[in-house]
Amino acid sequence: MAKKAEFATKIGLIAATVGSAIGLGNVWRFPAETQENGGAAFLLLYVGCVLLLGVPVMLGEFVLGRGGRSDAVGVFRRLSPGKKWWAVGATAILAAYLITAFYMVVAGWTLEYLWASVTGSLYDTLAGTDAAGTHAHFNGTMNRMLHSTWAPLSATWVVIGLNIVILLRGVQKGIERMSNWLMPLLFVILLVLCVVAFTLPGAGEGLRFFLSPDFSKITPSVFVNALGQTFFSLSLGMGILITYSSYYPISTNLPKTSLTVALLSLLVAVLMGCIIFPAVMTFGLEGESMEGATLIFVTLPEVFARMPLSQLWSALFFLLLLVAAVTSTVSVGEVGIAFLCDRFGMRRRTAVLAALCPLFVLSGLCSLSLGPLNHLTVFGMTIFDFLDNFATNILLPLVAIGTCLYVGWFGPRRLLHRQLTNQGTFRWGLTPVVTFILRYVAPLLIASILLSRWL
Repeated sequence: MAKKAEFATKIGLIAATVGSAIGLGNVWRFPAETQENGGAAFLLLYVGCVLLLGVPVMLGEFVLGRGGRSDAVGVFRRLSPGKKWWAVGATAILAAYLITAFYMVVAGWTLEYLWASVTGSLYDTLAGTDAAGTHAHFNGTMNRMLHSTWAPLSATWVVIGLNIVILLRGVQKGIERMSNWLMPLLFVILLVLCVVAFTLPGAGEGLRFFLSPDFSKITPSVFVNALGQTFFSLSLGMGILITYSSYYPISTNLPKTSLTVALLSLLVAVLMGCIIFPAVMTFGLEGESMEGATLIFVTLPEVFARMPLSQLWSALFFLLLLVAAVTSTVSVGEVGIAFLCDRFGMRRRTAVLAALCPLFVLSGLCSLSLGPLNHLTVFGMTIFDFLDNFATNILLPLVAIGTCLYVGWFGPRRLLHRQLTNQGTFRWGLTPVVTFILRYVAPLLIASILLSRWL
């Protein structure tokens, strides 16, 4: 059997795992969720959910990955041979692949906007335009992007090609090296944009909304949304953390790693809030929709258009978003590649091409389903929306529940203790707490997320 690939350095290990966790969840989804759920009240709940629930579930996935030293299916087969728990891993691989398909499209949109920002075409017709005209311009630009054929399709294919190039280079020379370059770049851009946001006239008002909690805003639905954001932003239930932790050296301190990843993920979310809310408050755009694509491709370009050096700030922001998107797509893509290598003995080159080349078709259909093929629907949804809803609202919670139940109740005896203490080489007194959360708390709370999406 070929030697299992490993991350070469602790910094690379952390950078890769943080890159997989941050992704579009904190850069794209978090500000919209915060705006819709009461600002600082949501932030407070989110921080609590990450530390009290997200970290234990992340540890459960780390324990599986390093304990089984295989792909998301193989870990269950090795740890519990002859039993059906491998279905949890298979579901995670399916979810990851479906997410990869539509993530490539979103990354392609980001690449389009980065190019338009760099060339100036995103702003070059706005001279003398009033606020209503500016909004109409960016709204029209987004609609053309979503509903056209060749531009988003070509950008999606470029992103898929970039992923193939990175993943062909393997764990150390591809994923780890990419993460070592891109994650510092992401934090530098975040800090630069934060400094710019703090100089805006509405910075104080925006920061009060984001950082000064109104506890009357906390409701059961806000709590459920904070839970959902926790799982999405930490990439739980996708098989990514199981796959990446199978590349961890035996000496890796799993509790310390999980806390580091969680805190850095929270830092990105907070920095994004500190960028966006001062900006939208300054220019009176807080009443506009901040949901998904509208926030990124309409509201924020409007903000940049009203600032000096519009082209520069826009290019920096969409470069930031592209970095987050690429670290996400590479991570979810690796889940299927590891499965093909470990389960079928494929060489890495063959596995990369077998996993990603079909995306030229599947991701292409996702892109076209918002435009020329929008008449093709599944349960009344476009192909893009169906894959998004099915993977994130059904498959991910099911995988997370299965992982918690397996590690908490049905896995090998003392698996959790052995992995969290590196076979007893150091003491960690919180193992009983993690066990209790995985057995009782996490499955019930994740089930509440699942039910809330469909009731």
